[in-house]
Amino acid sequence: MQCDYFDAGVCRSCTLMGEPYPAQLAAKQSSVAGTLAPWVAPGAWSAPAPSAESGFRNKAKLVVGGRKGAPTVGILDRAGQGVDLRWCGLYEPGLRAAVLDLADRLPSSGLTPYDVPTRQGELKHVLLTHSPDGELMARFVLRSPGQRRRVVDLVDDLRTGAGGPRLRVASLNLQPEHKAVLEGETEEVLTPDRTLPVQVGGLTLHLGTRSFFQTNTSVAAALYRQVAAWVDEVGPARVWDLYCGVGGFALHASAPGREVVGVERSAEAVRSALRSREDPALRGRADGTTFVAGDATDHARSAPTSERPDLLVVNPPRRGVGAELADWVESSGVPHVVYSSCAATSLARDLARMPSYAVRHARVFDMFPQTGHHEVALLLDRRA
Repeated sequence: MQCDYFDAGVCRSCTLMGEPYPAQLAAKQSSVAGTLAPWVAPGAWSAPAPSAESGFRNKAKLVVGGRKGAPTVGILDRAGQGVDLRWCGLYEPGLRAAVLDLADRLPSSGLTPYDVPTRQGELKHVLLTHSPDGELMARFVLRSPGQRRRVVDLVDDLRTGAGGPRLRVASLNLQPEHKAVLEGETEEVLTPDRTLPVQVGGLTLHLGTRSFFQTNTSVAAALYRQVAAWVDEVGPARVWDLYCGVGGFALHASAPGREVVGVERSAEAVRSALRSREDPALRGRADGTTFVAGDATDHARSAPTSERPDLLVVNPPRRGVGAELADWVESSGVPHVVYSSCAATSLARDLARMPSYAVRHARVFDMFPQTGHHEVALLLDRRA
């Protein structure tokens, strides 16, 4: 992949830019396999799941810089000034159209970009998510509610305009603090629809404004398919999906007669998962699937021994499941674990605390071409 922004030195986020994609993928596989070598035998690895090397991102996290009437959308340079990246080659085609449409409409919106060096202005970020059906979620992050009316007007303009994908969900988020945080705690949905339907792996997942979803839809579908195949290979009667988010793993693992419980701290994500469970494609498959809001570790520790699963799915944040939950898994007697991780180093720490498990299958999923980031999934069996 070639990138004018990278070549000009204005953006170096894609640290592997210019390297042939097959070499990137091979190096990523080698790095992850090397980190996990004490626990994963060479024969356990399947070939890595590749991605398109460009045009794969379904999300744009746009920092708004510049000045009123002449905003930039992209990133900030080291001096805190806006760098416009509206033509970034990582965006999938519909998302690129959405970014360009937004960039065209922002100058006349009257919104004042937030200036980091002076701590003046209002509009900090615009966070876009694009669905395979050509629909859009847009979240506008302001410092204060003073320009709310301008955001509402811009949302109306985007919803009725013809320049980009259909804007289905929009929200206003308030982030009053001067720090490197994308969003604040206060969020107001501005549209009748509150969730963005996303077709992935044959199912429709509903994303709320704060819902986590993988950046690469096609590779996310490959990950869900692989994990579902591993679950079916084991054939458990009861499954827990901890850190379940909007229910992607839980719903893909659902089957007639199977009990699946998804646990997620975010109540919004649980509401989205419950709505996704009503997908007609799941009729007869997800009758035994439920979702609860709660802490993953607390749920595991408080459940009676008789209710423990035959297979546990964990998809934790970058920090991993941590010592407390890893120690519980080690002592739990759960026969099988599927572990999906975005950081092989934290995965390795967790595996070191679970010596009773052996890795049956392992696979790298390239969610993030042009960077060293990775996703890796393992199927673990308790040793006899």
